Parts: sequence; C-alpha cells; structure tokens
Amino acid sequence: MVRQLLLDTETTGFEPSEGHRIIEFAALEMIDRELTGKSLHLYFNPERDIPQEATNVHGIKLEDVAHEPTFKERVSEIIEYIDGAELIIHNAKFDLKFLDHHFNEVGKKPTLAYAASAIDTLTMARNKFPGAKNNLDALCDRFNVDRSNRGYHGALIDCELLAHVYIGLTREQISLLAEETKQQASTNKVFKSFASADSNLIAAKLSDEEHHAHFEYLKQLDKTSKGSCLWYNKSKEFINE
Repeated sequence: MVRQLLLDTETTGFEPSEGHRIIEFAALEMIDRELTGKSLHLYFNPERDIPQEATNVHGIKLEDVAHEPTFKERVSEIIEYIDGAELIIHNAKFDLKFLDHHFNEVGKKPTLAYAASAIDTLTMARNKFPGAKNNLDALCDRFNVDRSNRGYHGALIDCELLAHVYIGLTREQISLLAEETKQQASTNKVFKSFASADSNLIAAKLSDEEHHAHFEYLKQLDKTSKGSCLWYNKSKEFINE
C-alpha cells in the first residue's frame, strides 16, 4: 500500500531567492488510487506584500492571510504529514524549489529527505502528449474532469483536480500492469498443473532385448563415425558384449 499525496502551493511570486513566499499549502491523501478524505490545508502570513499579479492568479490578498501563522510556525506539521509519502505535483520543480528554500531557512532538510519520492505530472503529460498544451486546465479538459468550481488557482481545489488528472494519466499503465499480473497468474497455474502431472508419471523401463537393440544401433553409428560416438563408448559400461 503506497501512501500518495497530491500536493500544491500558492506563492507571492516565482523565485524564493528573490524573497517570494509560500502563502498556501495543500496536500490530499490518496491510497490505492482513491482519495481517503484526509488532507492538510494551510495558509501562511508571508511577512511581506503580495503583488497584484500574484493575487490575480490565486485571489489571495495580504489581508486574507495577515493573521495566519508563518511557515516556520507550521513547518513541523508539514514534515510530519509528508513523511514517507509519494508526492504527486504538477510542475514539481516549482513547488519543491519553494519548499526546499523554506525548509532550509528554518534549518530543515530538503523535501525529499522526508517524502519518499515525487512524481511530476507535467513531465508525465509532456511525455504522453508531446507538443500539446499540458497545464492543469488543458489536462482536465482532455480527461473530461469537471473544473467548473475552479475560479482562482487555489491549492486545495488544484489538488482535487490533479487527483483525477493523475488517474487519467496512469489509467493505461495500471491496465497493462493488471493484464501482466493476470497473465503471470495464468502461467503459474499452468506450471503448477505440469508439476502436479509430473509427480504422477511412471518411469518407463526397457527390456534386455530393447537395450541390446539400442546398443547395436549405437555400435553401427560409432563405426560409421569412425569411433566418435560417445554414447556407444558410454553404453559399453552397461552392456556386456
């Protein structure tokens, strides 16, 4: 059983090295390709302004999060939640860059020192649909995922949409795996049947006349091959001329 987390963040900008901060974090738990209903959803006070360009994307204003705790105050909760999980992120490079930067600021290790691994659905989509538009909206449309409730780019709603997109991206892969498992089970059944049948076989025994007839055949073969028939020489150990 693999514990997976659909993960997304919203930020004040594009580069943490330029002082931009995470202001929303969301992670939805999925086990065996089913959402469990468990999640971690947090807002943070960025301790800086939120540019209008960023607000235009996610709809979050500074006054909306000014009363929220800082990332540092919730970092232990995040680490505990992602511990040992496989992260599923659309454009993972972006989110991991911010998380790693914030973890480092408070003396913590990089994200993947806690989480088991990370899957980038953007990379998956580009490999599956090269040359096509592969943002979350486009993938939702491609897999007939209802995104009518998505106004702004909220981390929580994006995680929910990503869950459906991920299942769509991996459906063919899962089907192939299931077929391979089915074929292997069938093969094992055949081998087991052969093994069972073999245990009931009775070894055939040749009569003395049959042994001598076979020896004479080998003797003639040895003569024809000018003494190079190994089985004739071996048979002389058992047949007394």
